[in-house]
Amino acid sequence: MSEAILTAALTGPVATKADNPNLPTQPEEIARAAAASFEAGAAVIHVHLRDEADRPTADLQIAKRVVGLIEDACPALVQLSTGVGLEVPYEERAKLVEARPRMASLNPCSMSFGKGEFRNPPDGVRRLAHRMRELEIKPELEIYDTGHLEVCLQLAAEGLVPEPLAFSIVMGVRGGMPATPQALVELVARLPQGSTWQAIAIGRANLPMTAIGLAMGGGARTGMEDTLMLRRGVQARSNAELVERLVGVARALEREPATVPQVAEVLGIGS
Repeated sequence: MSEAILTAALTGPVATKADNPNLPTQPEEIARAAAASFEAGAAVIHVHLRDEADRPTADLQIAKRVVGLIEDACPALVQLSTGVGLEVPYEERAKLVEARPRMASLNPCSMSFGKGEFRNPPDGVRRLAHRMRELEIKPELEIYDTGHLEVCLQLAAEGLVPEPLAFSIVMGVRGGMPATPQALVELVARLPQGSTWQAIAIGRANLPMTAIGLAMGGGARTGMEDTLMLRRGVQARSNAELVERLVGVARALEREPATVPQVAEVLGIGS
């Protein structure tokens, strides 16, 4: 596929409006940011939820509301995060798939995450993968370190994750793999044939590593979950502005942003 699958990660679990006042946190803000990011060229919208106090939440009613608002605002594929936040219990996070997004993240392993711990117990991951398969929700397999790939492949071998496999290679989180070209190249070389992948990198590494990912033929993710800055000393005014920058990189490499129907076909997502 020559077209580039571009994802906008709008909010994330860490940043606050004190870090960047343009960060969307409430349902209506997230829906507006999703629509603008779709218009800018993102076919997939990665969604983290916040409560009324802007704290990460796995409240199912908030999830259903946000998914509905985004679907009303634009035709982008909603990819709901089941990562939510480090302090939210796993069983609460897993219930978010009952909001019935067309996609959701599936984190295969527990790990150190900055100063915290990201808990993804093996039995819980298998139960979540099974439920996502029942609901026909496409899993986005988030790989934060090299050993996570083998766990994903085992899930696929057990029939818990349907092909084609869709991987997100997350670089630059303290406790995971570094944001380096070598790390990306080595991991991509190990992916099974027929799978799709996108590059994700945190902070200053976001632009160079997503550019390398696009040059290698993968997809890429940007947005205010991954970086709050447009350039050194300049805060991003919106998620759409970051998507526009990534679209410019893709087109400089002669890769047009993939449309929603193209992405759905490649990932095997039904209507």
